[in-house]
Amino acid sequence: MNIIITIAVTAFLVLYAGLFKARKTLLPFTLIGLLVALGFVAISWNNPITYYGMMRMDNFALAFSAISILGTFFIFLLTERYFAEGSDNVAEYFTLILFSLCGMIIMVSYQNLSMLFIGLEIMSVALYILAGIRKLNFASNEASLKYFLMGAFSTGFLLFGITLIYGATGSFDINVIQQYLVNNVNSVSSLFYPGVILIMIGLCFKVGAAPFHFWAPDVYEGAPSLITAFMSTVVKTAGFAAFLRLFAGAFEPLHDFWTPALMVIVVITLCVGNITALYQKNFKRMLAYSSISHAGYMLFSLVVITANSASNVLVYAAAYTFASIIAFAVLILVKQKTGSDHIDSFNGLGKKNPLAAIALTVAMLSLAGIPLTAGFIGKYVMFLNVMERYQITLVIIAILNALVGFYYYFKVIIAVWFKEGVDTVLDEPLQYKMVLILSAIVTLLIGIYPSLILNLI
Repeated sequence: MNIIITIAVTAFLVLYAGLFKARKTLLPFTLIGLLVALGFVAISWNNPITYYGMMRMDNFALAFSAISILGTFFIFLLTERYFAEGSDNVAEYFTLILFSLCGMIIMVSYQNLSMLFIGLEIMSVALYILAGIRKLNFASNEASLKYFLMGAFSTGFLLFGITLIYGATGSFDINVIQQYLVNNVNSVSSLFYPGVILIMIGLCFKVGAAPFHFWAPDVYEGAPSLITAFMSTVVKTAGFAAFLRLFAGAFEPLHDFWTPALMVIVVITLCVGNITALYQKNFKRMLAYSSISHAGYMLFSLVVITANSASNVLVYAAAYTFASIIAFAVLILVKQKTGSDHIDSFNGLGKKNPLAAIALTVAMLSLAGIPLTAGFIGKYVMFLNVMERYQITLVIIAILNALVGFYYYFKVIIAVWFKEGVDTVLDEPLQYKMVLILSAIVTLLIGIYPSLILNLI
């Protein structure tokens, strides 16, 4: 609870600092608040606490909270020189991101389904505003409207599903729900089954899994790049943690019922994400479809539930988060210089900008799943997870899709190192250099020493 209180207090402090035009204090206040929250994560480790039966801060919640806070910390570092002089909504950016993070911490630690809904809405409402925060930009307005409509639609599925689960069990507590399934394995209420499917659909909307992904490419492209970076990394991580906490916990006794539907979603997600990404010439849209494909890989952890499922998702989420932050950091720098987010804008980047080029190469290699990177370890543990039940067909489909992914990730690497382009020298502020270097180091460190994070949960 200290983590949520710290982040919420930081959000209010930043908002008041903005009211008094203390623009230079916004980033220091925010970073200090996030570091304090991270300190509370460390203090609470191995000391699980349940708050009034509504939230449970165990190692699972703390590990995903730490990844979310670290990812947000890095994204805030990318705000240096991001906002034009005279921008009057900087404090709103900061505050809304922090409130959204509060919702995510609730999402990864809920014990009661009502808290899942509250956390999801706190996160989502802030993101609806952030997607359209550039009021004079038509693409940003369209992104916000599309995200709001689709988000509201998916919330309806989720709430209807929660209602049916409550009708069947008489409780919102996930432990009580799990115990109900264990005790009534042969006489589960007929309300329960559609409830599970509706909740699955609602959560698939939130994590951008196909065929519920229609909002993602347009929203990612239209939203400000900083917000897109936040949505595609930290938000996705929190969504999968919430998914895993419910389906690998409360709904695990009905695994044989909902797994076939999940496997269909996984296959469609992998194919749609990777094949569509092949044809993208816009780097942002390519990353959007790429994130859809990665959602498919992360859902592997639920196809076969093992003792390591949570750790596997944590590794994959960490790998994906830090690699994507590098990609968006370089995109922001390139777009500030060239005004374009077309893949051709990266042509010849390596000649004059070795740091950005090397970091982007590490990120693309990790997202492609090349050995010695975190992305390879993430894919390896996911494939290993489903092979425990000999899901060979699923693994073959996933490997074929990974090969497709090589093409569009290496297309960026070829543009950076082997294509002729305008000799553009990027303006790389110190904070961007820190993000690029630290994210690349973490990506390689997890790839070489995966035990650093595999044994956390």
